[in-house]
Amino acid sequence: MIRDEDILELEEPKLSAAERLYLPQILGGMQTTMVHLGKTLLANKKMTVQYPEEKRTLRLENYRGIHRLNRDEKGRVACVACFMCATACPAHCIHIEAEESPWDDREKYPAKFDLDELRCIFCGMCEEACPVDAIELTPHYDVVGRSRDEMILDKEELLSIYDKTADVKPRKNPRITGYPEVGNRSEQGPSDEGEGL
Repeated sequence: MIRDEDILELEEPKLSAAERLYLPQILGGMQTTMVHLGKTLLANKKMTVQYPEEKRTLRLENYRGIHRLNRDEKGRVACVACFMCATACPAHCIHIEAEESPWDDREKYPAKFDLDELRCIFCGMCEEACPVDAIELTPHYDVVGRSRDEMILDKEELLSIYDKTADVKPRKNPRITGYPEVGNRSEQGPSDEGEGL
């Protein structure tokens, strides 16, 4: 049961005559338009580019383009098949099938990793959720496919994108607990030992 003191009564705000006509909002929008017009005509500042001949310079550290699967120091897929990226994805565009790892430094690896680029909303949640920095968004945005099947990238295609973009955007290689080959555990202090992911 809801208590009376937990109920908030909100009153509709009283608008002036100018606010009811939306004049301040219209004038604010016109001011923004005039500022851009002045920059274009008077300062000769170019606001548009002739794509695809010209391309904008992007801030590589935070631009969210096509995905890639990173490789570790030994050239293997860095993913440990923890399903954190697929769980965090609001568009449900990541499909992973895990198998037991043939390597000693991890329990699992992705036998199959598919990412539907048409369904993706490029929010970056998969990148943020990954504890081993295995999936990243690159600065490449000009991806073309003639069918839906061409836009579903599998593990090999995502790894090939890493091979193409490793020089442009290097892997962060985070320090994590439990995987000695990923990151540098020797730099961690004694307080970091035993902490979970």
